[in-house]
Amino acid sequence: MAASDPTPEGLTIVTHPLVQHRLTRLRDRTTAPAQFRAELRAISMLLGAAALADLPLRVGAIETPVAGMLAPVLDGLPLVIAPVLRAGLGMADGIVDLMPEASVAHLGMHRDPTTLDAVEYYFNAPKDLAGRLVVLVDPMLATGHSAVAALDRLKGSGARNLRFVCLLAARPGVLAVRAAHPDVPIWAAGLDADLNDHGYIVPGLGDAGDRIFGTGHA
Repeated sequence: MAASDPTPEGLTIVTHPLVQHRLTRLRDRTTAPAQFRAELRAISMLLGAAALADLPLRVGAIETPVAGMLAPVLDGLPLVIAPVLRAGLGMADGIVDLMPEASVAHLGMHRDPTTLDAVEYYFNAPKDLAGRLVVLVDPMLATGHSAVAALDRLKGSGARNLRFVCLLAARPGVLAVRAAHPDVPIWAAGLDADLNDHGYIVPGLGDAGDRIFGTGHA
């Protein structure tokens, strides 16, 4: 991507130095699966903190070891984290570390190797999505097909307040998601310009699922 290309509307690139440093480690083909998982979990917590920076607060009464006080606590129902299987599981762990009270939905999707379309094979989510913030997580936003299908499914199940957190995005995928779901903001650690003939982000970091689970080559 050229330095002069503007960031697409609705996309926030998290530029914190620790995020950028960990993204470089994840891109490096020599990073082994165990380290890849650890780096992904850590960067996901940082990305989640950025995406959730505006969560509502209320004031509650507590007792410190010294005195009583009024202090801020989170308001509203616990959020729902919705990883796209399988690679999204690697990101969900980091956000669960950040928000242990969250519920976790699961969306099983695979990409048709010919059409690159998303094919759903599993879905399980809380019944009360309409009243809760739902955070979709998937490491790679490439063509956007899986993200659009996942957001379609979540909205069809009642979700009304959605955010999407990914590790690395490609411009075509961002534009596809924003065209289909302009109400859903996106957070990412990086934005690359291109996709190759197989729909992989270039320069990217390879297949995130294979690198998380050690099932292929970077």
